[in-house]
This record gives sequence, structure tokens and C-alpha cells, in this order.
Amino acid sequence: MAPGPTRAGRTDVVRLLVIGVLPTLVQGACLRRPLGVRLTAALDTHAWGCRLLDDLRERHGPGPVLVNAFGRTGLILLSADDARRMLAETGVSFTTANREKMAALSHFEPDAVLITPGALKADRRRFNEAAIDRCVAGQWFREACRAAVEEEARPLLAGGPLTWKRFRDAYQRIVRRIVFGDAARDDERITELRDKLRGDGNWFMLHRKRHRLRDELFVRCQRYIDLPEPGGLARAVSATPATAEIKPVAQMQHWFFAFDAAPVSDYLTLGLLAGRPEHSARARADRAYLRACVLEAQRLWPTTLALVRDTTAETHWPGGWTLPAGAAVIACTPFFHRDARRLPYADRFEPEVWLDGRAEADWSVAPFSRGPAQCLGKEIVLSTSATLLTELLTRDWRITSPHRLGPERPLPRTADHMSLRFAAGNRAVHG
Repeated sequence: MAPGPTRAGRTDVVRLLVIGVLPTLVQGACLRRPLGVRLTAALDTHAWGCRLLDDLRERHGPGPVLVNAFGRTGLILLSADDARRMLAETGVSFTTANREKMAALSHFEPDAVLITPGALKADRRRFNEAAIDRCVAGQWFREACRAAVEEEARPLLAGGPLTWKRFRDAYQRIVRRIVFGDAARDDERITELRDKLRGDGNWFMLHRKRHRLRDELFVRCQRYIDLPEPGGLARAVSATPATAEIKPVAQMQHWFFAFDAAPVSDYLTLGLLAGRPEHSARARADRAYLRACVLEAQRLWPTTLALVRDTTAETHWPGGWTLPAGAAVIACTPFFHRDARRLPYADRFEPEVWLDGRAEADWSVAPFSRGPAQCLGKEIVLSTSATLLTELLTRDWRITSPHRLGPERPLPRTADHMSLRFAAGNRAVHG
């Protein structure tokens, strides 16, 4: 008889829930809570979670571990090969329309491609690809993005301490201009609506749906698509053929939401460069290296804490056992991105891994996911990040808050970006 899967014992299930799941809920799965971020960073909860998963791997081997909790079957992946399989077979054996993800995201983007099940997903994916490719290939879009970033960066360079609030407010103006066009620059209500609904998403199915707020959000978004001369991604949406089932305005909700992870990694990138003059000088002179710095910050502190799929059919695993359809499969990104057993650079800042092919070859390091469900906006996000940081690095920054982001010691596995503060030097710096 073939051996069955490794099953987590009752004690391990409790540890996974308390050390792995609870910190994510405290921080907020869809919208980060300042107090939760501060608390989890103070405790470095990701380090605890990584040690727990490493302990499971040490005791049971690199194969996945089956967990049953609250009537739900989940498979915790512990090997890079299994993580690659999950990502590569998305759309075949696995779906991004995971039950818990649908419960969270349906509060504000119920028809977005990420949580669309079945055959309709392919049609919505093609629409997303066509609209975003239209922007990436368009000189008009690149020029509009550059102008938006440069204009919104100027107040940040004008003086005074740089705080997360100032940085995020500027970034939100950039995001509104990139997604909806310049006409949306000062539409703070559209961001407020999105974030209220994201806050509801933190509670998954436990919070009632606020349909009136969601309808208001969608109406405001549609207005930018319907302008005589829409800008940003809205221009591409209005020019891309679509059926009624695709719901273009719903696809824009995901772009609007997903783009909000970028300011976190960009702000932490600035923190990493502030304490490393040699890296900072190279980043000023080399845009490819600067992009690698952004990717490295995303590796060190992934904004998506778990890549989760549900099985769409029975899946067969080494050892001859079968996982039924409808089970959750989970790859914990802080664990894979900081796996010291595989990555000698796990806890240090090493942008070179994104230039020499090491990170690209390792699918378990996936800040923008991988495979058929890789983020379509990756190029737009990285280009925006590099342009903004190029502007900011014309000043010499130093960290004025008690953060451990320098090269003197291993970097913490949990970062509190919200309390990170900077002061600019008196002189401008040119690459």
C-alpha cells in the first residue's frame, strides 16, 4: 500500500494558525492596519513563521504537509519544486479563484480576473493582456506615466521629513493618474471608497457586502472610461473590444487595488539604499540595477504573504497519494523568499541576484507570481517604481526612525514601513 501524505498533528495545526495565519489577519490581508503592522514588525512574526515551516521540513522532509482546520483541507508546500509546480499548473490543476481569496476580494472586485472561476477566466485574462499591452507599447502612456511621477515627486523633494503618509499620498495621486488619467488626480473619494471596501475584505466572509459603496466606486471608475479623451489605463480599456461578460470596469478595480502594493516596496527600497552609499550611487547611474533593488526589496518583504490556489481536479503527489479537488494549496512567500537552507543571501540585500539570473531561475521567489497567473502589470509597476526612485535619489536620504535596514546585521523578516521616516541631506546628488 502506498504511503499517505504527511499530516500535520493537532499541535502543529495550532502553531500554524497562531504563528502563521494570525499575524496576517492582524496586519490585514487586503488593507494593512498601522497598529497590526507595528506589532507584527516588533515581534518579527515572519521570522517565527519561517522557523515553524523550517521545523516541519526538518521533521517530515521537503514534501507538502496536509492540514485540516475548520472543515477546510489545505496543503502547505515546503519545497521549491512543489511551489513551481503549483505556479506552472495554474489554469490546469490549480486556480487563483481560491475560496478565501474570493471571500476577501469580492467585497470590492467581484468580477476581476484573479477570482474568476471557470472558462470565463481565460476571456477576462485576454482582455487584461490586450489592454495592458496597448499601454506598455504606447509612447503616449510612457510619457504620461513619467510626467505623473515627476510632478508628484516634486513636493517630496521640497523639504521637510519624508513620512509614509506623505509618500503614500503622493503615490496615490500617481496611481489615480496612471489608472484613470490626469482627470482623477484629486479624486480622493475614489481611493477612499476602494480602501473602505478593502478594509471590509480583511474580514473575508464575516463582513457584510456594502453594495452601495461598491456601486459608487464602479460608477466613479466608469466615468473616467467614458470621458471624451480618457487617460491612463482607462484609455486602453475604452479602446479594447470586450463583451458584456468581461466587465472592463471590474478589471480596472484589480489594477487599482494591485498597484497599491508598489509604494510599500518602493518606500522600503529607499530605506535600504539610504544606509548603503555604494548601492545608492550605482542605483542612480544604472536604471536596471535600480529595478533590481526594487525587486530585492519585494523579495525581502513580499507584499503578498502567501500564494494560494485551490485544486480544480484531483492532483497526484510523490508517494502515490491524491489530493482531492477543492483543496487549498499554499506557498508562504516569506518562507521561500528567505529560505536560508537554499539561499545564501536570504537575509541580506543583494540586488545582483536579479541581474545574474539566480532569482529568475528560482520560481519560488515570486514577487509578481509566476507562470500563467503572473502579474500582467509587472512592467508598468517596475517602470513607475524606477522613475519615482530616480527622482527621489537626486537627494541624499538618511533614516531618522529606529529601523534596522543597514548592512551591519541580518535584515529583519518583518518590516514596519509605516513608521519609517527620512530626512534629506542639504545637497542634491546627481548620478
